[in-house]
Amino acid sequence: MDIQTTSRTEPWPSLPLEAWRDTYATVHLWTQIVGKIRLAQSPWINHAWHVTLVVTARGLTTTSIPYGTRTFQIDFDFIAHRLTIQSSDGRMASFPLQAQSVAAFYTRLMAELDALQLHVDLHLLPCEVADPQPFDQDETHCAYDPEFAARFWQALVQADRVFKQFRARFMGKCSPVHFFWGAPDLAVTRFSGRPAPRHPGGIPNLPDWVTREAYSHEVSSCGFWPGGGPIPYAAFYSYAYPEPAGYAKAKVEPAAAFYSTELREFILPYDAVRQAAAPDDALLAFLQTTYDAAADLGAWDRASLERDGDSLGPA
Repeated sequence: MDIQTTSRTEPWPSLPLEAWRDTYATVHLWTQIVGKIRLAQSPWINHAWHVTLVVTARGLTTTSIPYGTRTFQIDFDFIAHRLTIQSSDGRMASFPLQAQSVAAFYTRLMAELDALQLHVDLHLLPCEVADPQPFDQDETHCAYDPEFAARFWQALVQADRVFKQFRARFMGKCSPVHFFWGAPDLAVTRFSGRPAPRHPGGIPNLPDWVTREAYSHEVSSCGFWPGGGPIPYAAFYSYAYPEPAGYAKAKVEPAAAFYSTELREFILPYDAVRQAAAPDDALLAFLQTTYDAAADLGAWDRASLERDGDSLGPA
């Protein structure tokens, strides 16, 4: 199968979790290694926005990472299926993305960084996963199906561009659209501007102080997640913290959306969007109506936080 042709002809590709579960687990851990490199080298930015990856026209990138008087970046290319490191001194390194263990990926990446005189020390336990193995010892996760890696990236491309349309409607404090490698998920978060109650924490293998700083202020957050646990399929989600009274009973669109009492968030199956007559409109309706519920029930100052999406145009 020509993966690049598939991506062009099927912008919202099928992404059944069972078909690529092993590849998903491996790629997830690879992104954690790369994300932890950015974390180790970057100054702390509110809500851990300095640790994320960003969707590109070919995959995912760290964007520029400071290293003394230099910068460097690491890119996943899910078209050519390579990982590339580029440094501001003009040097670069690259190696194939292929079936290999997490330990082998880690060893190769750190060796390439060392060869570029980019020496980075990492905390080697993954975050937000149960029963984590140190990266340099993990020989269990070793699958890589390039077709499904490309499909995953293509789904991220679609979510990224629609999320950016949604983000543009908000004038208040709002996160970038970015990929958190802990869950992993692509997310964008709006803030009311008011402090939030202390978060209880309790996320596996993530310090509670990190979670509490992330949720220091009231949010309405939405994202895309490949699935797992109680949601065994790719899905879009939306939640509020703190969750206002009546939120779970709010009427949201489209009809396929529902509130998960286990996750305490609204869920819209990816397939419901993918198969919709107008996927962008279906996803935007979900993002907008779940935000409406959070903002209205939470008494946000919507007049000062929002703008008409058509009120600003080209200069």
